[in-house]
Amino acid sequence: MGNPVAIASKGFVTLGTGEPGDPPLELELGGTLGPFRLRFESWGQPDPGGGNVVLVEHALTGDAHVASHDEEDPPGWWEGMVGPGAPIDTGRWFVLAANVLGGCQGSTGPSSPGPDGRPWALRFPLITVRDMVRAEMRLLDRLGVGRLHCVIGGSLGGMRALTWAVEAPERVERAVAIGAPAAHSATAVAWDAAQRAAIMADPGWRGGDYYGTPGPVRGLSVARQVAMVTYHSWGSMERKFGRRWQRPPQGAWSDQMAVESYLAYQGEKLVDRFDANSYLYLTRAMDLYDLGEAWGGLEAALARVRGELLLVGIASDRLYPAEEVRALFQAARRAGVRASYAEMRADDGHDAFLIDVEELGPIVAGFLERAAAAA
Repeated sequence: MGNPVAIASKGFVTLGTGEPGDPPLELELGGTLGPFRLRFESWGQPDPGGGNVVLVEHALTGDAHVASHDEEDPPGWWEGMVGPGAPIDTGRWFVLAANVLGGCQGSTGPSSPGPDGRPWALRFPLITVRDMVRAEMRLLDRLGVGRLHCVIGGSLGGMRALTWAVEAPERVERAVAIGAPAAHSATAVAWDAAQRAAIMADPGWRGGDYYGTPGPVRGLSVARQVAMVTYHSWGSMERKFGRRWQRPPQGAWSDQMAVESYLAYQGEKLVDRFDANSYLYLTRAMDLYDLGEAWGGLEAALARVRGELLLVGIASDRLYPAEEVRALFQAARRAGVRASYAEMRADDGHDAFLIDVEELGPIVAGFLERAAAAA
């Protein structure tokens, strides 16, 4: 392991088959899962020794399609951050990304066939961020990737990057976590709970057994609308929408202010591409996330880290305020970790890591370059 070759640009790997050397995945909350499938994509070419691998971790409703592969390929969710000449330059780095366990973009989740051939639905076991990372470890083992030059992600992706650094310190040379705290706060849990309640209150949810029907279309749309409010800052909402109407009001309930129209549009878009049960499972995994819980405290967990950390806060983030990220940085320094902190000043809220590439790009590129020069 450690010399990845001939990895496809897009593919699937089935793991946990129960065959020798491939046991089911042991889950943190008990039980096992297997077989399970993870979808992945890759960009660039690995060095002979595999020392240029960058693992990119997506956020809640993201997937493995980080960037386009050619002009005919649809844009990825981090287009501009990953690609030839981009801050994560695929001419230099071999980039890997996987759709998370529990997701709905090619990896095994509640919409996947269960042992009896029917969709798992709520029979799918509860999973944690640690389970997601351990599944990714199994994927990289299969692909022949031993060590990681860097693992990077924002939001849920940042939580996974941090978990990688703690769970597999011998494999992770450095990690970048953007807009990601040490644990989910009560406020973040409350936002998630409200979103799940919207989905589960929709009659179309049918206790999770809605496959073959339209499903909880309204509930998932409302959940996304609630989430979008947390992803924006107060300033960005005022700047983009203010009190403008979508059209001159006629005194009807169907009249929409610009911000209402925007939220409705975002809800409709998610319904077209995301599974409601995956939304439930992934938000619950985020709620359960606590980096230090399994290791006797945050500093004890961070003391396991051997590589270098870059923690990026977002000044306008209402979901994971920058002070949470700064507190994580301070804990890392107390634990003796080589850690640095940077703060994005963009006024786009939590979504700044997806939007403000011009600000984030130099921060990430500089970190990768310094790390490469020191190697």
